[in-house]
Amino acid sequence: MQSKTVSKPASTSKNSQASPHIVLRCILGITQKTTSQTFAIAAAMWTGRGPRAVTIVGTVTRSRSSATALKSQYDALVIGGGHNGMVAAAYLQKGGLKTAVLERRHVLGGAAVSEELFPGFHFSRCSYLLSLLRPHIYTDLELKKHGLKVYMRDPHAFTPMLEEGINGAPPRSLTLGSDLAMNQMEIGKFSKKDAKAFPDFNAYLEKLAGAIHPLLDAPPVDIPGLTSGSPMKRLAAAKTLMPVVKCGLKLGRNIPDFYEIITAPIMKILNRWFESEPLRATLATDAVIGAMTSPSNPGSGYVLLHHVMGELEKEKGSWGYVEGGMGGVSLAIASSARSYGVDIFTEKDVGQVLVGSDGAAKGVVLKDGTEIHSKVVLSNATPYVTFKNLTPQAALSPEFMKAVDQIDYTSPVTKINVAVDKLPNFLASPTPDDKPGPHHQCSIHLNCESVELLEKAYKEAMNGRPSARPMLEMTIPSVLDPTLAPPGSHVVSLFTQYTPYHIEGREWTNQDREAYADTVFDWVEQYAPGFKKSVVVSDILAPPDLERIFGLTGGNIFHGSMSLDQLYLARPLPSLSDYRTPIKGLYLCGSGSHPGGGVMGSPGWNAALTVLGDMKRH
Repeated sequence: MQSKTVSKPASTSKNSQASPHIVLRCILGITQKTTSQTFAIAAAMWTGRGPRAVTIVGTVTRSRSSATALKSQYDALVIGGGHNGMVAAAYLQKGGLKTAVLERRHVLGGAAVSEELFPGFHFSRCSYLLSLLRPHIYTDLELKKHGLKVYMRDPHAFTPMLEEGINGAPPRSLTLGSDLAMNQMEIGKFSKKDAKAFPDFNAYLEKLAGAIHPLLDAPPVDIPGLTSGSPMKRLAAAKTLMPVVKCGLKLGRNIPDFYEIITAPIMKILNRWFESEPLRATLATDAVIGAMTSPSNPGSGYVLLHHVMGELEKEKGSWGYVEGGMGGVSLAIASSARSYGVDIFTEKDVGQVLVGSDGAAKGVVLKDGTEIHSKVVLSNATPYVTFKNLTPQAALSPEFMKAVDQIDYTSPVTKINVAVDKLPNFLASPTPDDKPGPHHQCSIHLNCESVELLEKAYKEAMNGRPSARPMLEMTIPSVLDPTLAPPGSHVVSLFTQYTPYHIEGREWTNQDREAYADTVFDWVEQYAPGFKKSVVVSDILAPPDLERIFGLTGGNIFHGSMSLDQLYLARPLPSLSDYRTPIKGLYLCGSGSHPGGGVMGSPGWNAALTVLGDMKRH
């Protein structure tokens, strides 16, 4: 039976009792209360079935800073304690450079953090799934030994339909996992032809994704070295061609397919393979997730490839939940880095990079006036923050700054973290007695019945308005990880798009955040009745909030759009693709550099190798 047309549910009045969520805003600069104080506030506001809407100040778990006192001199300083910064620090220290990491916030991890926003509920506040972390980094840094534990998900994708079932049966749904036969059975509910084609499509995608790996673990080709300098220098630079050669050899006859998928709209590919809307839309979500683009825009194919090229516990393309939340990855990397001798500090807010009279980086000065000197400085901040906020403007040319201004940081994402006192129960796959089903561990795709819905949501945001029927990716990690929530309760992540940075040219207000969250909750309610009543507290992070709290320019989770003009030799700019900057001794090591975003570690690894190579040569 075809899905019936569904209109936007009526939003609930803010004064009505049907708006049960607490809006939680952890605003930097507001004095934080203790957990017991916060709990007392929440308890005082409880009214019968659920709390009425109030604003409270959240509490978070603090990261342990290095017990060592901050020194005035290091070989290397890393600005920002995100996962890439700490990966870089670990490898620099292993390479013989005394290194310190300086994190602005009270918690390590950048966007890969765990925060206890409400007593007993631990959220992966920004990044929420692990897959892309490079296996050699996982092994080299002995992250399992340092506490990293991952819960594997199988199945991994669940797309329920918003439709009426036939003869009293539940609405249809599409569930995908590692069992190919089961996938074909699920797809066959919508198209027998698609079910037959799916194994070949899977093999096609795996072939293309696997070929990218050599490019991830090395800096881009050294074009200046290849085209100028002495024969010896050109020979040395020729070694940087090896990853490209390896990629080409892996692709073989598939090179034209690779070229097509990284340049084409993903719908050009999907339309050739499949006919059923739920399958095409579910696959298309991975081509637009985190990106202000539509499945019909050129380059969306690469974003899909970026999200399927990961590996977890030797399972290709797998995604999992980190025990304790995504901060578990960051804390494991920090523990490993400390074991090598890295000093790591939180609440050390860097004000500016120190640049000497010779034009080289000499260290940093904190906002409290403390100067720390070093031979090299690595910035894990976005390129915009690095050059516009942290580097003395007199040290950079106007032409360079014009180029920096052109880097695209557009983001469609509003992340909503929700504590619920009951597991969502989906009409398409009902589960009795609040018991989780296999689908609860998945990425749950809502408002993804058709590609047309995604296109419409994108167009609304491009016109300056949050989507009226947003694309929602829901995850419930507490289904597999009991450490995240009290018994019987759960933490829910809603990664939503499309939302603009400005709403029709103006700033977001708290009313805008609440209204958008109401829209999101109304849609979840359509798929899982009772969801709204189960909401205890929510943390609403629109693009400006992601920028303010996590330093993500524009709210972009990738430190810059993953568009074709900002990849490989052009990430973030052609002049910066080798991690070096116009300031000698200042390097980029964050996701704004090659190979880009996601909890991968490659930018940190590549930057560290570049620094160590430069130090050895000089």
